[in-house]
Amino acid sequence: MRVADRVAAELRALVQTCGLKAGDRLPAERALAQELSVSRSALREAIAQLASQGLLVSRVGGGTYVQAAALGWQEQRIVAPLSALVQDNPDYAFDVLEIRHALEGEAAWQAALRATDEDRARIVACFEAMQTAHGHGDHQAEARADAAFHLSIAEASHNLVLLQVMRGLFELLQASIRESREKLYLSPRTFEPLSQQHRALMDAIVAGDAQRARDAAQAHLRFVHTSLRALDEDQARRLRAARRPVAVETP
Repeated sequence: MRVADRVAAELRALVQTCGLKAGDRLPAERALAQELSVSRSALREAIAQLASQGLLVSRVGGGTYVQAAALGWQEQRIVAPLSALVQDNPDYAFDVLEIRHALEGEAAWQAALRATDEDRARIVACFEAMQTAHGHGDHQAEARADAAFHLSIAEASHNLVLLQVMRGLFELLQASIRESREKLYLSPRTFEPLSQQHRALMDAIVAGDAQRARDAAQAHLRFVHTSLRALDEDQARRLRAARRPVAVETP
């Protein structure tokens, strides 16, 4: 995969999962190149690639901005009424995960049937960006790359409503269970299965096997749901243990 393609996938993840809105400006070119550990020429090529897709717009002497058309008002209408609910009760984040079972199974099915050569190349690039992001200690970057991979599949479904709903749900997840999602990448016990599941999903879509793609998406989400529940329960046990009073010996 070309460096510019990898950088484009990382920039797409940054826009889609870090709360950047239409009209927001990206960091300065020098700072962004340092953050992504790439040359400025590779960064410029990636920005040009995303600009051609309508995601970014560069203004001479004025920086690079997120395009209004790339995000759309529908996403904010979806997210706004739900964000307060999720923030008030983190358990609702698991309701979001349950909805993803249905949506991403359908997205994978449709992507396997409808993906263009460009769509398939983007899915592969996002998968490889996930692999590249692992092992550098930046778990937020890994979580962003994960989200970008799933959103690239939604894009390949060529269903605009499904894509907007998925973007909104990922924004909710990123805000509500950021720490738990990042913990998924800390241990080989979770990272290796995640990597295998993502590869199986990618392979099924690239092969055009709709049923295998749907099954792979749903198996992956069952694993994520179960793993996050286990992480939350383990954290709750540790908190209870920390609050346990220390026994005082009587003389």
